[in-house]
Amino acid sequence: MKNKNNLKNKKKIQVFTKKKKSNQPESVLIQKLQEKYSDIDTTKINTFADFPLCPQTQKGLKESGYIKPTEIQREAIGLSLQGKDILGAAQTGSGKTLAFIIPILERLYCLQWSRLDGLGALIITPTRELAYQIFETLRKVGAHHDFSAGLIIGGKDLKFERTRMDQCNIVICTPGRLLHHMDENPLFDCVNMKILVLDEADRCLDMGFEQTMNAIIANLPPVRQTLLFSATQTKSVKDLARLSLKDPKYVSVHEHAKHSTPPGLEQSYVICNLEDKVSIIYSFIKNHLKKKSIIFFSSCKQVKYIYEMFCKLRPGVSLLALYGTLHQLRRMEIYETYCKKQAAVLFATDLAARGLDFPAVDWVIQADCPEDSATYIHRVGRTARYNKGGESLLLLLPSEEGMVNQLMERKIPIEKIEINPQQLRNPIRKMEAFLASTPALKDTAQRAFVAYVKSVFLMKDKSIFKVHELNTDAFSKSLGLAIPPRIRFLQRMNAKSAQKDGNQNKNNLSENKITKFEDSGDSGVSDDEAVTQNKAAFSLPDSENSDEDDDILTVKRENHDMELPTESELAQLELGKSKKKKPLTKAAIAKKMIKKNIVANKKVVFDEAGEAVIQATKEKQSQLAVDYENEDIGGIDLDKARMVLKEEDKYDKALFKEKVKAKKKEKKKKLKQKKLDEEQKDDFGTDSEDDGPDLSWLPDPDKIYGKSNREGDEDVCEENASDQEEGFSEDERPSVEVFKSKKRKGDKLGDKTKKKKKTIDESLSLNEAEELALLLLNKK
Repeated sequence: MKNKNNLKNKKKIQVFTKKKKSNQPESVLIQKLQEKYSDIDTTKINTFADFPLCPQTQKGLKESGYIKPTEIQREAIGLSLQGKDILGAAQTGSGKTLAFIIPILERLYCLQWSRLDGLGALIITPTRELAYQIFETLRKVGAHHDFSAGLIIGGKDLKFERTRMDQCNIVICTPGRLLHHMDENPLFDCVNMKILVLDEADRCLDMGFEQTMNAIIANLPPVRQTLLFSATQTKSVKDLARLSLKDPKYVSVHEHAKHSTPPGLEQSYVICNLEDKVSIIYSFIKNHLKKKSIIFFSSCKQVKYIYEMFCKLRPGVSLLALYGTLHQLRRMEIYETYCKKQAAVLFATDLAARGLDFPAVDWVIQADCPEDSATYIHRVGRTARYNKGGESLLLLLPSEEGMVNQLMERKIPIEKIEINPQQLRNPIRKMEAFLASTPALKDTAQRAFVAYVKSVFLMKDKSIFKVHELNTDAFSKSLGLAIPPRIRFLQRMNAKSAQKDGNQNKNNLSENKITKFEDSGDSGVSDDEAVTQNKAAFSLPDSENSDEDDDILTVKRENHDMELPTESELAQLELGKSKKKKPLTKAAIAKKMIKKNIVANKKVVFDEAGEAVIQATKEKQSQLAVDYENEDIGGIDLDKARMVLKEEDKYDKALFKEKVKAKKKEKKKKLKQKKLDEEQKDDFGTDSEDDGPDLSWLPDPDKIYGKSNREGDEDVCEENASDQEEGFSEDERPSVEVFKSKKRKGDKLGDKTKKKKKTIDESLSLNEAEELALLLLNKK
């Protein structure tokens, strides 16, 4: 048993032997590879191993699953390894990305490029998603190389990119962000660049990127290798001259093919009304729940609305939307999510039409007519990739049927099909209900409606795209809108055209008048006869032949011409009446105020003489400050400003002193008034001028104490009365001094009571004084 276990353990152990390294230096291996470049025979190449590629690239290709090269790869890689400029054209999904990634890696490897050498290769693409896709492919194939690569696209952290631009050997970018770094980043240096690649070159060089690409090309070194790839390659001499190509090799493996699109693609189109598009799309999704499809629209707002509405309708399949106004991280997330899905619907603009490799797409639906045949080829190229199958459907309006002829001329096989209207599912009622309940969705629907009409209006080919033939009312109802939104740009355009027609009619009318009067002069007709002829022509009532009831309308002057306005003039007048006044904006108000020299927030105070009073706190008082403010010289003179501040400081200090004095004066006045008020009050808290308190409720003292003793015992009665009021007992009564009354003005009794109190207090003791008081009180 032990022997068997030992045998098992021995089988599990693996022995790794180190391969013998070649003693030859890397420069010798590179030289051998470069010698084989001229001997490349494309007819004998069946796998990537047949190309003279370095071991790092071969290993990366094998690990990524790339074994057999496609036709464009077989033709383009050999020529680009020899250092020639290339114009590569091939059908969509034919592997053009790998056709320029492999030459870049090999060229930099042969040059023994390092991070210290800076930028060696630049790849420019029109869309961010395509740049991201190329970057991921480069990471897989070049995993065993020591080169550094950077993805430079809009929507990402600019500061993060800025500090690392000098460390990137290969840069994949979009034109806008690249030009931003060229203009503002001092670390970006492309002097040593060796290879320039334009993927989707026709889109990069068209009118949309013309100025940006001209600025980029002007900053690039003239000595370089240039590779251009696209499914619809440009052959314009002007475009090629801009890039300074030297003897470029045109590689088009499908130029002589029967069709411009992949052979496995089944293409068809439908002629339908504009209001039926939404129901056709909804019915298609409901009937293909287990398929992976892309639906193209012409504008971002359409994609947003259809996506949000269909999410509420819940067709039973995953829905995604990809358009330009989304945040970049969100766009990348949607791209990756759709690639992983087996069954899903992606609503997209032409952003997703170029270069993106979505795996296993079954259907491509073009809800809106493409701009031209090249756009159609790129849209349908999202399916039937790498010799696989796929289907496409194009929805055309009756006015857009001319696009079929353009597609036929471009060798695109497309067939017309009919849709059974009974099988269509129209979700209009549900859509109306959703719009009524959610105002935000209604706003999105209105924007989508206007965006579609504007996209048709802006198309170049007016023989196909006719904005005036659109049934906008029916289209708005199909979107769920009860009332069609106003299309302002069309209204303005119609008003301008009507105005031009009116001016032309005016000119024609004036010319006709001149010729008419000339003819009348030649024929010998007098002025009065001409007037009567004009009356008869315009059916004006004659004063002689009219009835008595018709005297209201009479011609006051018979010697002047009467002209009725034409139809165009009437239409122009109606347009003038219907025009609303422009809303008065804050900017317009500000302009008016500037013209009239009105200073905002300025208050002018006038004195009794009618002269303006200078407000010290708001206006400059010194002449130096006034002169300084009225100067028109730009900038700030610091020395003069200091002088102005010193001068104004003197006035400010004087003003402050005056304020302090005024406060002190006011305070003294208040204290004086307070003293006067206190002096005018008597013991009872009232003024001395008053009659005094009402004492009518007190009993008559003569009846109680008697008349004889009233005057002598007055003080003692006052003391006892006060003791009773305060609630003191006989033992607790305080001394008589505490109850001294205040001396009144003109009262002589005060002094007498004082003397009496003093004599009583000095001669009698406390007990004796109490007994005396009791006797006096009891005595009647």
